[in-house]
Amino acid sequence: MTKIPLNLQTASGHQVLAAAGKKYLRPGGRIATDKLLMWANLQPGETVLELASSFGYSAIALAQRYHVKVIGIEKNHESVIHARANIHAAGLDNQIEIIEGDIFHLEQIPIKFDYVLAEAILTMQSPQGKAKLLAAIHHHLKPGEKFLSHELLASNKEAEIRKELAQVIRVNSTPLSETSWIQAFATAGLQVQQHHTGSMNLLNWQRMLQEEGIVNTIKILWNILTQPLIRQRVLEMRHVFHKYHQELGYILISAVAQ
Repeated sequence: MTKIPLNLQTASGHQVLAAAGKKYLRPGGRIATDKLLMWANLQPGETVLELASSFGYSAIALAQRYHVKVIGIEKNHESVIHARANIHAAGLDNQIEIIEGDIFHLEQIPIKFDYVLAEAILTMQSPQGKAKLLAAIHHHLKPGEKFLSHELLASNKEAEIRKELAQVIRVNSTPLSETSWIQAFATAGLQVQQHHTGSMNLLNWQRMLQEEGIVNTIKILWNILTQPLIRQRVLEMRHVFHKYHQELGYILISAVAQ
């Protein structure tokens, strides 16, 4: 099968970072995700629906660490192929299934889950898209079970941040304030039990070294330095993150389906 090359001029920010070799693409990094999963208290045999599974790294980590069963949904065909190959290489074909599909058409998955996990997915939706997706998430949770979310936070200057983020990440990203996120969840029947906010760490080099390891961090830096289009896109994103470092951060939310 011929692989379609990524257009680095038009690709989304997370695709560019993945092309550079970055594995952890969440605003709060792996440490924030670990905190979110600690709240969840996942048990062996429980079921998790992961939205936008990308290359399957998160699904593999969940299955290996917590011995849960994961169904992931991913729209990008190349990412689905990559994810399935990674899952097979990890020997987890019996624990993880990746479905090629749109997160706005979750009706193709007819079962309910103990958990739904979405990281940096809701942020990229319009207000109407957020509401629609949260309603679908509620529908796919068993009563009393949890939605785990790790999203981008804008504590101030939301309109400015939205405009400049859209320019550099090529997605109409709409981060919300802490209050607005909690209200959006409540409107969808998802009662927030725990939440936590922190600073943006997506392009923090010290955190990258800690989370990606020395070898992969060197690989990422090499790709950025030697590939002009990747370098341009990363520097554009880094500039906006730095400009709004006091306003931009992440939020973790654990909410229960009512």
